[in-house]
Amino acid sequence: MVKLSVMYPHKEGSKFDLDYYLTKHLDLVQAKWGGLMKDAYVTKGVGGGAPGEPPTYQIMAHISFESMDALNKAVSGHGDEIFADVPNFTDITPIVQIGEVVS
Repeated sequence: MVKLSVMYPHKEGSKFDLDYYLTKHLDLVQAKWGGLMKDAYVTKGVGGGAPGEPPTYQIMAHISFESMDALNKAVSGHGDEIFADVPNFTDITPIVQIGEVVS
């Protein structure tokens, strides 16, 4: 199994429309990739490594796929459309990472 993580760094003064993200953007992801995704979840950062420190990331989305082939199909089929929606809810450039689930 592989996991696509899309992370939005915490930046003072940045724009992030959480309502749009949770309703419209995630609905788009589900509509376009739903048949290929194994599972997905979103976490909202509430703190950093030390007490009172801001979170490293405001939002992190984690989407699992059965295989790299399934992830590649998702991204090649509708990845451009999904990532083109990002400016509709944030001015933050997301950090994207693909990982292999090992445990």
